[in-house]
Amino acid sequence: MRTTPAILVSWLLMPLTLLPAAEGKSAQSAGSIRPGEVWLDTTGRPINAHGGGMLFHEGVYYWYGENKEGRTWLPESTRAWDGYRVDVTGVRCYSSKDLLNWKDEGLVLKAVPEDPNHDLHPAKVCERPKVVFNPRTKKFVMWMHIDSEDYKSARAGVATADRPTGPFLYLGSVRPEGQDSRDQTLFQDDDGKAYRIYSSENNDTTYISLLTDDYLRHSGTFARVFVKRRMEAQVVFKHAGRYWFLASGCTGWDPNPARSAVADSIWGPWTELGNPCRGPGAEGTFGGQSTFVFPVAGRTEAFIFMADRWNKTNLPDSRYLWLPLRFTEKGFEVTWQEAWRLDYFPPRTGQRVRGRAG
Repeated sequence: MRTTPAILVSWLLMPLTLLPAAEGKSAQSAGSIRPGEVWLDTTGRPINAHGGGMLFHEGVYYWYGENKEGRTWLPESTRAWDGYRVDVTGVRCYSSKDLLNWKDEGLVLKAVPEDPNHDLHPAKVCERPKVVFNPRTKKFVMWMHIDSEDYKSARAGVATADRPTGPFLYLGSVRPEGQDSRDQTLFQDDDGKAYRIYSSENNDTTYISLLTDDYLRHSGTFARVFVKRRMEAQVVFKHAGRYWFLASGCTGWDPNPARSAVADSIWGPWTELGNPCRGPGAEGTFGGQSTFVFPVAGRTEAFIFMADRWNKTNLPDSRYLWLPLRFTEKGFEVTWQEAWRLDYFPPRTGQRVRGRAG
């Protein structure tokens, strides 16, 4: 969510190509991905995984996100910036082998209603959960934005599990590098090192922090980037040896133009590239906000841009925008499609193409 003012190789069997829109069908109907429509799980219930991220592990995709249930309301403490909310219920996970059929794995990290001082009490804030697998410890590690109702606590929470479907054990929260921490993501590099990328200094500056080898703490090595550029909803991913960045501006729940950048090192320097979105609604990121980018296994040059189209007065009805991300000579582009299928990306042949999610 936006805070104070001022997104193992395996072959996919299902194809991705452009399709005409179809009304009254689920987002995955006819083997297609339909951004902005209601997405259903394998039981026919709407998918509930907002501000989420993707983990690909042993041939299965795991989609983690905020579980948003119950009434949407506006606390007095956040009224100035339309800070609507729902009570914290936990983090939900879905699993899929084809990116179309999603099994609900339940709440893998649950709220703690019996302790009003706990970070996961329903009255608190738990946003933008991301999960990586640590090959050294064999643990699944989740980081998330933890906050108070008024968004003044601004902390980073961490949890671990032995399986991708949990249950995750919550370990606590910190203010990393002595600063506040709000919107956040994780990035795991080819060498196994993991990084948290997050909004800090009241959203004025983005921080990139190297995690310890167990991914459970901040190592103390960090960089301040995009200083005074006021960003949130950060995403970092890797392609062809370079690091790519996505984020939004800070306009509450309301959409704004996406931002992008590129660097030869995770530490920078970063070169801003402008808004990568193309097509109707591009100037407002198609009504959405970035949350993650991940490579499609078994496909060449295949990355999917994940975003949330927030419905601030009815947050459980917020929708998902997944769109193909295409690299160009000048950077990358995300072009609006009303419907598309996985054969938009050609099958991979010959040498392996490297890509990292974040």
